[in-house]
Amino acid sequence: MKKIIALLVLVSLFSCGNDANKLTVKGTVKGLKKGTIYLKKVSDTVLVTVDSIVVNGSPEFTLQSDIDEPEMFYLYLNKNTKEDDRISFFADKGVTEINTTLKGFSYDAKIKGSKQHEVLEEYLSMIGKFNNKNLDLTKDYIEAARDKDTIKLKQTEKILNSFKKRKYLYTANFAVNHNDSEVAPYLALSEIYDANVIYLDTINNVLTPKIKASKYGKQLDVYIAEIKKNEQ
Repeated sequence: MKKIIALLVLVSLFSCGNDANKLTVKGTVKGLKKGTIYLKKVSDTVLVTVDSIVVNGSPEFTLQSDIDEPEMFYLYLNKNTKEDDRISFFADKGVTEINTTLKGFSYDAKIKGSKQHEVLEEYLSMIGKFNNKNLDLTKDYIEAARDKDTIKLKQTEKILNSFKKRKYLYTANFAVNHNDSEVAPYLALSEIYDANVIYLDTINNVLTPKIKASKYGKQLDVYIAEIKKNEQ
C-alpha cells in the first residue's frame, strides 16, 4: 500500500512538473454552444495548430502547448461557418485565462496571464487611438481621390505621412522603454517593420542580453542585417 501511495505521489509530482513547463489556456466563451476552438502559433513562418477542443454544450475550454519562452499565440474560434474569429495574446509558461463572448469573440476578450501580455495591452491601448485616427484620415483621402479634389488629396496625404511617422516614433519609444521585455523586438517586427532601419536599430541596440537572445530578439537582429545587406 505504501509503495502504491509513493508511486501516486511521484506521478503527481511529475505531472505538475510537466504542466509547469507548458502553456495552459483556459476560459469561457459565453453563448457558445457548438464549435471548435484552436490554439495556434507561428512556427517557421507558418501558422500551426498546437491544440484544439470541440465545444458541444459547455462554453468552457482548456488548451495546452509546449512553450520554451514567451511568444505570441492565437486563439481561433470556428463557429461552423466560413468565418473565423481570432484573439492574439503574448503567452508564457503557466496559465493564461481568456474569457469572452460568442458575439464579440475578439473584441470582448479579457485576458489574464503573462507579464508580457500586460506590456502588450499597455501598448495596444494607446496605439488604438492612432489606428482610429488613421482610419479617419484614410477615409478622407479616399473621398478626396473620388472627388478629384487635388488640394485636399495632397493635404490629407501630408497629414497621413506625418501621422505614420508619429506612430513609428511612439512604437520605437515604447519598445526602448520596455527593452527588458520580449514585447520590444516583437513590436519592431510586427508594427514598424517597414520603418527606416534607424528605428529598428535603435530598439535592437538597447535590448537587454536576455531579450537579444530571445526568439524575437534573434529574428530582429537577422531582419536588420538583411535590410542593411540589401541597401548596399
